[in-house]
Amino acid sequence: MEYPFDKIEKKWQNIWLEKKIFNARNDDKRETYYILSMFPYPSGALHMGHVSNYSIGDAITRYKLMQGYNVMQPMGYDSFGMPAENFAIQHNSHPQITTEENIAIMRNQFNSIGFGFDWEREVSTCRPEYYRWGQWFFKRLYEKGLAYKKKSFVNWCDDCQTVLANEQVEDGSCWRCGSEVRQKELEQWFFKITDYAEELLDFSKMIDWPERVITMQTNWIGKSIGTRIDFRMINSEELLPVFTTRPDTIFGCTFMALPPEHPFVSRWLENPQYDDSIRKFCEEVMNEDKINRAAEDTTKKGVYSGYDCLNPVNGEKVQIWITNYVLMDYGTGAVMAVPTHDQRDFEFARKYDIPMKIVIQNPENELVLEDMEAAYIEPGVLVNSGKFNGMRSEESKAAISEWMEANAMGEKTVTYRLRDWGVSRQRYWGNPIPVIYCDKCGEVLVPDEELPVLLPDNVQLGKTTQNPLLSVEDWVNTTCPGCGGKARRETDTMDTFVDSSWYFARYADAGNTKEPFSREAADKWLPVDQYIGGIEHACMHLLYARFFHKFMRDMGMVSCDEPFARLLTQGMVTKDGAKMSKSKGNIVDPQYIIDRFGSDTVRTFMLFSSPPEKDVEWSDSGVKGAFRFLNRIWRIIEDNLDVINSAAPEYNSDNLSKEMTGLRRSTHFTTWKVLHDIADRMQFNTAIAAVMEHLNNVYAISEPAALGKDEQSVFAEACRKIPQLIYFFAPHISEELWEVMGNTTLVHEAGLPTYKSEFLQKEVVTYAIQIMGKVRGKLEVPVDTDEEELKKSALELENVQKYIEGKKIKKIIVIPRKLISIVV
Repeated sequence: MEYPFDKIEKKWQNIWLEKKIFNARNDDKRETYYILSMFPYPSGALHMGHVSNYSIGDAITRYKLMQGYNVMQPMGYDSFGMPAENFAIQHNSHPQITTEENIAIMRNQFNSIGFGFDWEREVSTCRPEYYRWGQWFFKRLYEKGLAYKKKSFVNWCDDCQTVLANEQVEDGSCWRCGSEVRQKELEQWFFKITDYAEELLDFSKMIDWPERVITMQTNWIGKSIGTRIDFRMINSEELLPVFTTRPDTIFGCTFMALPPEHPFVSRWLENPQYDDSIRKFCEEVMNEDKINRAAEDTTKKGVYSGYDCLNPVNGEKVQIWITNYVLMDYGTGAVMAVPTHDQRDFEFARKYDIPMKIVIQNPENELVLEDMEAAYIEPGVLVNSGKFNGMRSEESKAAISEWMEANAMGEKTVTYRLRDWGVSRQRYWGNPIPVIYCDKCGEVLVPDEELPVLLPDNVQLGKTTQNPLLSVEDWVNTTCPGCGGKARRETDTMDTFVDSSWYFARYADAGNTKEPFSREAADKWLPVDQYIGGIEHACMHLLYARFFHKFMRDMGMVSCDEPFARLLTQGMVTKDGAKMSKSKGNIVDPQYIIDRFGSDTVRTFMLFSSPPEKDVEWSDSGVKGAFRFLNRIWRIIEDNLDVINSAAPEYNSDNLSKEMTGLRRSTHFTTWKVLHDIADRMQFNTAIAAVMEHLNNVYAISEPAALGKDEQSVFAEACRKIPQLIYFFAPHISEELWEVMGNTTLVHEAGLPTYKSEFLQKEVVTYAIQIMGKVRGKLEVPVDTDEEELKKSALELENVQKYIEGKKIKKIIVIPRKLISIVV
């Protein structure tokens, strides 16, 4: 008989909600534990990735509840952004309506799976009570000089009709829709994340973060230590700064390479008399994929700009070329090109017949310029380098830098690959930027008492290719808070990653109407003890959240340095070897599986199929296997309930058979194994496997009702532990079985299951018997058998005697509890 999961799961979900067991209290004096899984986009229905992710978080939540912590596991919705706006357009509706409908659907699904969320702390980023504080944060960043507006080339997606941050461009395509991204010059708002670059490279305050994520962030920030060198423009006093990690090659600089996006190039292009062929070249290059432009094997191309500068160390004229292989993302955006000692510069100079000069000589095999087929990039000895001739190149770097600094040619400096975070988006469904433009007063911030700046409802979505907010003139046109005169609102909205950069702190005090959250609540709950989410967020959300948290710390709003103490990056759910997606047609609807097998089955399958950081390959047979496992648990307890409920908790170990002693060990070892795997390793798959093995041991006991009194107690103990052991991944059936066993508390209220260390050891141990390296038999003996007795018993085995007959025993090696090796 299958267990009635539908009735059981609804019953316990209602009880949990009624008793509010997952509602954390700020006035609770117990030690806190904050478990958080990244909140979802309200797309309308949960997918298997959601189920997998939140099953991990819920298992940890229940474990910590059993430990007696004041546990907070909140839930909310990342509900602004393009997906929600496009969904509304497709359904001829308004994003506010469709988003709230989708949130209701997802909340019901969350509850139908039995996830233990604190619903009193629910947030949705598109609700005014939340985005009011996002605008408040914008103002504080602005006041601190960390939010500013400038004209710059940005990543533009024509399909989404909006700007993308560098982190949102993947292989030259929009991370959201996959369309090709091009460069476009716009006035944009930026957050000065670069002010925190050095601190963002310090990961020492974290307890446990994956090394892969740390490496990804380190590489993305891209710290370089080098020298800034100033090249003076010919016929001008203007300086063109470059950054280089190779000051030892400065005397060999024969041309300057600039990208089309460089501010100097932009200014030249503004001149209507400037060469149209150069203008056309710049437009073509700016629309090329940046990753391809920077690749080593990219065909190098460029045009002479018509401008020159002077090499500060020798006064030689240096041509300035506009090229495709240099990007604004590195250093100052300008590169001093040394063709003989950089392969890309070498290829470019050969192609365009630009002069080359050897300044680092190979000490082993003298370089001849005419014979060079590639750049020489190894260390060597300086030549053609003035006073530094004869110096080893590695040693000369510091000497040349110090000399240039002393002579006002440049200075030693540090630069980062990281660029300021562009937060302007030209879409409707986002948090309005609280800025007003007045002809008289200029840029004016909306006063705090007038926040939030509400989005207008009467917007034309899907009817224009420009920013939809521009269509609502009575919203755009307003009055200046400073002088009361006519003014216009900022029509850009904020990047949705701004909303998710501080949501974890809002959960600590979600109902606060006077401030984003109180310092007292933040200090009680932060940092998040365990954060769970995908590794694809390593250089976007996780980096932005760290930046925001450090800003909040500097504002005195939080006391800790990092937002997330521990990070788990869970794997994807795949089917037929590919990530589940509608386009691949391999989606499995969680609700369909829950309706057929119950949510405990789905959760058990997800957690059993692989370690949490690895991908889960969907398997129909695996789901059925998880269902059979739970049914076996149900049957063994239902069939033996009288024995379980009548057996005494204490027993005399002297009266136990070998079989029941083994079952007792199974009970205590499995308890230890489950607790160890969850607490120390977070390996739910091996914990579930241990319970499965224990269940087999319980089933191996025939006719429990016929056992003696003490042995029935051992059997009952083996069964009574099971509901506690499966509570983390199958909580509904766990609660039901716990109740039918006569318990009046909820499972977590009983605390973690206990075990006795003295019962973990096997009473007997099995040795493999090897003769000359080949296994010839097995020997089962009491665990405390001495070595001489082991050797004697091994030699007496019939199969062993067969292989040693007529041979001389040279030695016998005993490896305790594992192996007896006989050498003949």
